[in-house]
Amino acid sequence: MRNKFYILLLIIGFGVSNGFSQTWSIAVHGGAGNMKPENFTTEQLNEYEQEMNKALSIGVEILKSGGTSLDAVEQVVRYLEDCPLFNAGKGAVFTHEGRNELDAAIMDGRTLSAGAVAGVSNVKNPISLARKVMENSPHVMLTGKGASEFALENGVELVDSSYFYTPQRWNDLQRVLSKEKMGTVGCVALDVHGNLAAATSTGGMTNKRWGRIGDAPIIGAGTYANNSTCAVSATGHGEFFIRYTVAHDISALMEYQNLSLNAAVEKVIMGKLLNAGGRGGVIALDHLGNVCMMMNTTGMFRAFARSDGSTGFAIF
Repeated sequence: MRNKFYILLLIIGFGVSNGFSQTWSIAVHGGAGNMKPENFTTEQLNEYEQEMNKALSIGVEILKSGGTSLDAVEQVVRYLEDCPLFNAGKGAVFTHEGRNELDAAIMDGRTLSAGAVAGVSNVKNPISLARKVMENSPHVMLTGKGASEFALENGVELVDSSYFYTPQRWNDLQRVLSKEKMGTVGCVALDVHGNLAAATSTGGMTNKRWGRIGDAPIIGAGTYANNSTCAVSATGHGEFFIRYTVAHDISALMEYQNLSLNAAVEKVIMGKLLNAGGRGGVIALDHLGNVCMMMNTTGMFRAFARSDGSTGFAIF
């Protein structure tokens, strides 16, 4: 390990033809941060692993049956949005004013179409609304009240704001334990048709103010997919991921400098981002099915599976 922050780098390569293939690959994250094993009970660690693997299995079943990468990433993220363990959907953190403001984005690597929502407070599954924005509107990003109106018009489930209340997240706000609660969720997938997709969803930062929006819903910062290069979902200190357009930068290094997925991710996460003071990580797949999960923090909830039967889960 050349760097103490270099916790996990997983690179798996296997061929994908230009046509139909039985090859698929998927990776999922549940947030990154400077977490330590001693801060969790055995029961908590087991619960995180169980929920991550349940989410992963949803995507695996879709991909195994020949489903699309878009369906896989949306359904995986929906599951994590419904799980209060993670900072997205049901488990979203509270703003300074005691509200929940949710962000999400999804991107299709085949067409480069994308959809995103930001600052929504009454949408049960923001990732599904983001997909509706991508498919049913001429826009890429909708925010706040307008996004909720669009959700209503398109049959996306709305909930009362009380749905998002959980004692743990409320207590996080009261104590303001940290400047940022890193628990964003995301998924990247390659389907048997050779198409990549990425999806990311978050409740943002504990105690955030003034309508702050992070990197998750910003295409090219926290979410990006392009069949020619890679699919990326990020988690961490959003302001840095925005400033350094982390997700697209990884893709650009692959496209313009012919770097491998491994080399591109390392250059951005362990070089540019870390040197600038940014903390976090990414999960990424390239168009050949290589899987990379890397962070410059001490932990990131992450899991992967691929069509050859390999699978894995890790936190630290």
